[in-house]
Amino acid sequence: MSVYKRGGVYWYKFLFQGQLIRESAKTTSKTIAREAERARRRELELGFNRISRRERLPLFEIAAKEWLASKGALSPLGRVYYEQYSRKLVGEFGGRLVSSITLNDIAALQQKRLAEGLSARTVNCEIATLRQILKHYGCWVALAGRVRFLRENAKTGKAISIEEEDRLLVAIKESPSPALYPLFVLSLDAGLRPSESRALRRSDLALRWVDGAIAEGEVIVARSKTDGGTGRVVPLTSRVCRALTFWLLQFPDAGPDSYVFPFHRVGFAGNARRPIIWDVNLNRPMGQWSYNRAFETAKRKSGVECRFYDARHTFVTRLAENPAVSVETIRQLAGHVGEKMLARYAHIRVQARRDAIATLERKAESQELSLNSEWRAQNWAQSGSERQERRGESTTKSLKTMDFRLVGAAGFEPATTRTPSVCATRLRHAPTGAGIHAIRSILPDGANCIARYAFFFGATRGRHCQYERRSTAKVQALRG
Repeated sequence: MSVYKRGGVYWYKFLFQGQLIRESAKTTSKTIAREAERARRRELELGFNRISRRERLPLFEIAAKEWLASKGALSPLGRVYYEQYSRKLVGEFGGRLVSSITLNDIAALQQKRLAEGLSARTVNCEIATLRQILKHYGCWVALAGRVRFLRENAKTGKAISIEEEDRLLVAIKESPSPALYPLFVLSLDAGLRPSESRALRRSDLALRWVDGAIAEGEVIVARSKTDGGTGRVVPLTSRVCRALTFWLLQFPDAGPDSYVFPFHRVGFAGNARRPIIWDVNLNRPMGQWSYNRAFETAKRKSGVECRFYDARHTFVTRLAENPAVSVETIRQLAGHVGEKMLARYAHIRVQARRDAIATLERKAESQELSLNSEWRAQNWAQSGSERQERRGESTTKSLKTMDFRLVGAAGFEPATTRTPSVCATRLRHAPTGAGIHAIRSILPDGANCIARYAFFFGATRGRHCQYERRSTAKVQALRG
C-alpha cells in the first residue's frame, strides 16, 4: 500500500487478490488520499464477501423528489396529481428522515387533514402517496397492516334533473366568467371531465363551420386520466356547437396548437360592468381554480346543490337510463376502463331494472292463468253423466235440507223431523220438484240456493212464517 503524488494530486496503489489497483485520489492532501485508499480497499473486500453496504436513508424532502423522478411512466395529469400531494407531505415531514415516520405521525396527519375540512377521499389519497414514498425506500414494512384508511363516502354523485339544469344554466349564462358556460355544457352533453376540457387544443376539434357558426363536430379527447378515456371520440350536440361558436370566436389569433380554453383574465368595463377577456396566453391552459368561484356563485343564485363533476355524472346517467344505449357505447363515450368504474354509475339504470322485474311478473301471471285454464278444462272434460249424477245428488240433498229447515222455521209442534210429503200437506203453497227444476234450469248454479230460499219463504208467508224466538230456539236445538 502506497500513496504518491503525480501531476499535483495524490494517487494510491495496492494489490487485491493478485490484481494491482491504481487510482487517483483526486486530492492534494496526503491524509485524505490515505483515507480514500482505505475506503477503496474496504469496498472491494465487502464486495468480494457479498456483504451489502447499508445506504443512508435521505431526508423526506429528498426522498419525495427522488421517488417522483423514478415515476417515468406517469401521464401529465398523473404527475400533477402526485406533485400536489408530495408538496403537502414535504410540508409536514420535509426535515425528517424518511425512516423516522411512525404510525402515530400518520394518524395525527389524518386527524389534522379532517380538521381542515378535507374529505376522507382526499386524505386517503395523500396517505396513499406517502405509502408509495415509504415503500420506495423499504420503510413501509413496519407500518403495513397497521395504517387504517378512512371510510370514504359511498355516494357516486348526483344526476341533475331537467328543472335543476334549466335553473343552473340560466345562472351560468349570467356569470361574469365567459368560459364557465362552454366548460359546463361540454361536461353535461359530451361527458368530458373538467381536466379533459382544459387540456383540449384546437387540433382536437373536428368541426364543420357553416356561415360563421359550428354546424356539427366531434371532440377527440387527447389527454385523459385513464387509458380508456384517451383518444375517444365524442360527437357534439347542437347546444355544445353553439357554446363553442361563441367561445372560439373570442380568440381569432388562435392556431391549431392553441388551447381551446387558454389562460386568460376577466375584467369589467363601463357602467354596465361588461366582462372583457384580457391577458390571454394561447399556449397555456386555464387553471383548475379559475372558474370555481364563478360556479359557486351560479349554484347559490340558482339554488341547485351539486358539484361541477355532477355534469359528467348526469351525462352518463341519461345514457344509462336509455334502454337503446348499450353498456359498451356508454363505456366508449365516457371513457371508463373496466366494470368497476362503470359500476359507479350502475345504480342509475333504475328503469331498466324495473322493466326486467316486470317481465318476470308478467311471466308469473301468465303461468298462473295457464294453470287455471288447465284446471277448468279438466273439470269440464269430465263425462256428462258424472256431472248429471252430481247435480241430481246435490239437488236431492238441498231439497231435503230445505224441507227440514223450513219446517222448523215455520214453528210446527212438536219439532220433529218430517218428510217432504208431510211438509207438502202443511205448506200448501210449497213448490213441487218440477217447479224447482224449472227455476234452477234458468239460473246459474251459484244462484240455486238463493232461488230456493226466496221461493220457499215467499210461499210460506202468513201464519206459517211467524218468526218467534221460542220456535227459533227449538229449531236450533233440534239441529244441534
